[in-house]
Amino acid sequence: MPASPTPSSSAGAWQPSRRSVLQLSGLGALGLTLAACSGPSVTQDTARADSTTTTDWSTITPASEITWWSNHPGASKAIEEELIARFTAVHPEISVKLVTAGANYDEVAQRFQAASSTSSLPDLVISSDVWWFRYFLNGQIMALDDVFTHLGVDTSDFNSTLYSDYEFDSLHWAAPYARSTPLFYYNRDLWAAAGLPDRGPQTWAELGEWAPRLAAVLPADGAPLGLDTGTSWAGWWMENIIWGHGGAYSDDWTVTLDTPEAEAAGELVRAMFNDTSVAGLSADTSADFAAGIFGSMVGSTGSLAGLLEAATFSLGTSFLPDGPAGSGVPTGGTGLAIPASRTPEQQLAAAMFLAFITDTDNTAYFSQNTGYVPVRTSAQEGEIMTEIYQTTPQFRTAIDQLETKTRTQDWVRVFVPGGDQIITEGIEQMVLQNVPAATAWASITPRLQKAFQENVEPYL
Repeated sequence: MPASPTPSSSAGAWQPSRRSVLQLSGLGALGLTLAACSGPSVTQDTARADSTTTTDWSTITPASEITWWSNHPGASKAIEEELIARFTAVHPEISVKLVTAGANYDEVAQRFQAASSTSSLPDLVISSDVWWFRYFLNGQIMALDDVFTHLGVDTSDFNSTLYSDYEFDSLHWAAPYARSTPLFYYNRDLWAAAGLPDRGPQTWAELGEWAPRLAAVLPADGAPLGLDTGTSWAGWWMENIIWGHGGAYSDDWTVTLDTPEAEAAGELVRAMFNDTSVAGLSADTSADFAAGIFGSMVGSTGSLAGLLEAATFSLGTSFLPDGPAGSGVPTGGTGLAIPASRTPEQQLAAAMFLAFITDTDNTAYFSQNTGYVPVRTSAQEGEIMTEIYQTTPQFRTAIDQLETKTRTQDWVRVFVPGGDQIITEGIEQMVLQNVPAATAWASITPRLQKAFQENVEPYL
């Protein structure tokens, strides 16, 4: 890749990748003591262990058994088991043990950190957009480039944006696997009953205008929109709303939640739940949406297959709505990484499996059965996905949104340790406690600044 330009805060300026963030900050060469965050921590004692050791892969015989830690994104356990069966049919000399290492990305990360000083590490591990670089800084994962070259993996066929998300210093520390964007899902039958056009709202303001008509055809305990909160989720969809108002969580490392734009975005969310009843919460938003209690919901592309199966109505999909200042949709999901401390034999077997399950046919199979975006360009327009787009056009929405609406996430959420959790707590103040946006943002801004000052700034 060419050298990255210097970042600028001007409108329409260069948007950094994860690779360029780490290069600019110098974090890749230093350890951090993360006193202000939950989840995996980085310590000076463990940072950048010997994860760049050169191995002559031609002299290595793959291990006969490997372990894969997953949270089965998109309820994909059966799909992952099928991927394993496909692999062992081709490579009967290697068995793969699938372990449910947590219910979500955060739980897998917690478990991976706890096992880091033991012999209980997996050979392949989920590495989400929020967590992978902490593994890298700890020296817990290996670069994939050499082993992929040895195996003849065509890495140029990976979606370039998704593959470069895991790049630092021209090396890749994970491969894309279950990658996604949030989508707007709507109940086409309720939309028709309410006399609405068969499309998602173009703006959040338009959804507000449609809400009374939707409420009239919904159950008394329902709402036009179901919208979940929670770590690794609320801060994700909120980026669309804050970007759509012309704001951001941060400008590079500077927290920018004290702007009129950020306040307006927060007030929209607070009011949707507490003033206008546009949005509602439940213990299981997807289930309630599928049952017709919510007229629409924001959910991951990885929820598509499950919703198509569960819904008793015609399911519509669309891009996330724009705001008064335009659009912006975050990418997300997870990649897969190979621990640096495993033996070369285990690493080679894990790399063979990783390459297999992310090849053209298997990423299309995974997408077909979950809704996650195919991670290879050859799969996005290949025979399998083309047939799926024709029979189930909802799958096309995620691909089109990826190409036209996505942008790099704000640094304070994905690079400042604990940033995602802190932002979520601010959003939940507005949603659950009806706290004014200015007050909620002001309460978390010092915590975000402290997390940066203690955990990042000393190492810039």
